[in-house]
Amino acid sequence: MKLLSVNLGRPKPVPYTGQPDGVTGIDKQPVDGPVRVSAPGPKGVGASGLAGDAVCELRHHGGDDQAVYAVAREDLDDWERELGRPLPSGSFGENLTTEGLDISGALIGERWRIGPEVVLEVTSGRIPCLTFQGHLGEKGWVKRFTQKGAPGAYLRVIEPGEIRSGDPVEIVHLPDHDVTVALQFRAVTTERKLLPRLLAAGDALHPDGREAARLYLQKHSS
Repeated sequence: MKLLSVNLGRPKPVPYTGQPDGVTGIDKQPVDGPVRVSAPGPKGVGASGLAGDAVCELRHHGGDDQAVYAVAREDLDDWERELGRPLPSGSFGENLTTEGLDISGALIGERWRIGPEVVLEVTSGRIPCLTFQGHLGEKGWVKRFTQKGAPGAYLRVIEPGEIRSGDPVEIVHLPDHDVTVALQFRAVTTERKLLPRLLAAGDALHPDGREAARLYLQKHSS
């Protein structure tokens, strides 16, 4: 298992974001050399966990629980075959493109060591938005991506440091539950009845997921 590329984005004006300033950092490109990774701060204040990477819409992106976004090269390859077009690393707006790692099958709370210093913890899957759809230029992309159920993973920074392309990735902690990224994603998108199962992941789960599960239980226990 290894890190194929580290991808950073610069703010770019686009007409499809729906944001007042029409700016997005989703266009990530692979970079050479080491990149500093650290916790960016709470949601709404903190942006990306990677130095030099832009997060422009802080209401829904960035912050400590979404500091880093990772996608498996194998999933990009699968989409390449389905869409009939090349998808270079960074095409999904991911910070990390990996090889040999089942990201959507990872457990919430699973921890990865990347290179000699950095440790990241899986928090949730990525929810697709219209900015993502506009970036790819694929009609109906939000629905297709959701139906596929392989969203990649958001991660929080447990131990900061530097990473670079080619670094080995090692799973250093596996929690004692069965809540995967794919399960979490289905629960918050297409199969809401699964929401109570997410609570088994405890505090490792993204706070939005914990809140959704608790609200579901309150609604269906009365």
